[in-house]
Amino acid sequence: MDLGLKGRTALVTGASSGLGLATAEALAAEGANVSMFARRRDLLEREADRLGALAVRGDVTIPNDLERAVETTVKAFGGIDVLVWNSGGPKPGPGTAVTPETLEHALEVLFLPAVRLLHLCLPHLEASAGGRFVAITSLAAKEPTDHLALSNSIRPGLTGWMKTLARELGPKAITVNCVAPGRIATARLDELYPDGPTETDLAEIPLRRWGDPREFGDVVCFLASDRARYVTGQTVVVDGGMQRALF
Repeated sequence: MDLGLKGRTALVTGASSGLGLATAEALAAEGANVSMFARRRDLLEREADRLGALAVRGDVTIPNDLERAVETTVKAFGGIDVLVWNSGGPKPGPGTAVTPETLEHALEVLFLPAVRLLHLCLPHLEASAGGRFVAITSLAAKEPTDHLALSNSIRPGLTGWMKTLARELGPKAITVNCVAPGRIATARLDELYPDGPTETDLAEIPLRRWGDPREFGDVVCFLASDRARYVTGQTVVVDGGMQRALF
C-alpha cells in the first residue's frame, strides 16, 4: 500500500531513540523527508545518518531550540507537512508525591512545547496538501496508570487540547490525532520495569508480550499519511489489547 508520503516532510521530536526513532524509521521507509529533533547529539546524528534524515539537536523545553528546528527543517525541505510531537515521560511516582514544582516541570516537558511547536508549524501545515499533527501520548491519557501520577495528570490535558484542535483545524484539511502506547519495549519501560516483565505483567496483555517500537511507529506513520485523511480527533491505543475500556 502506498501511503502517499513520498516527498512530504515530517518533523519528529524526541527522535533519537524509542518511539520517536521508530516513527522516524517508518516515515523514512515510506519516502518522507524526515527531520529528527533530539538532545543527544552523537546518537541523533548516527541514527539520522542511518535513515538519511536531517538531524537537529535541541531540547524541547527551550523555545529557541524549537524555533531553530522548524527553521532548519523548512530551509532544508521547503515546508513541513507532518508534525509528530514526542517527549520523554516524567518521573514515576504516586499522587501524594506530586508537588507544584514537579507538576510544573511535567507541564514544561509534556504539554507546553507541543503548543509552541504547533504555533510554529501551523502556517506550514496550512500550506500543505496533507497537514498532519500527531502526538505520542500514553495509555495514561485514557486510564490512570499506577505510580505514574504526573503522566496521569498532564497527558489527558494534552489529549483534550488535541481534540479541540481537530475540530478547529479540520476545515483546513489538517488532521490531529494522538497515539497512546501501552507497554512498548523502550528505555522508558526499562526504567519502569528494571527487572523485566513478570508472568503477571505479561498476563495483563492479551498478546502476552511487550510491543515492538516499530509496531508503534507504523501506526503513527499511517496517521501521518494520505490514507488516514478522514481520521481526526482520535486517540489510537497501541497496547496489545491491554486496555479494558470500551472507548
